[in-house]
Amino acid sequence: MTRGIPSAACVEIVFRGCPALGAAEQVALEDYALALARAQGAEVIPAREDPGRVAGVHLCAPVIHPGSAVVEDLEAFAREMAERTGEGLGWS
Repeated sequence: MTRGIPSAACVEIVFRGCPALGAAEQVALEDYALALARAQGAEVIPAREDPGRVAGVHLCAPVIHPGSAVVEDLEAFAREMAERTGEGLGWS
């Protein structure tokens, strides 16, 4: 299961905004989404107009259905990482 070959159990979360995230932040977002939704896989969805921005997250077979609270939490996590300045991710 991936974004390229999704299963019926996959879910795509689309963010309202498209935060700019580097490679490390994108991996952190995927890891956070995996843990939060207890999914089998997670992959960021790059924005069409700018692959350095994230339009959302693809979840493979999440155990916890991504309701509005999960979506808001993931988007807030991405937004906070995009707003950070300096070295590191700030929480690791």
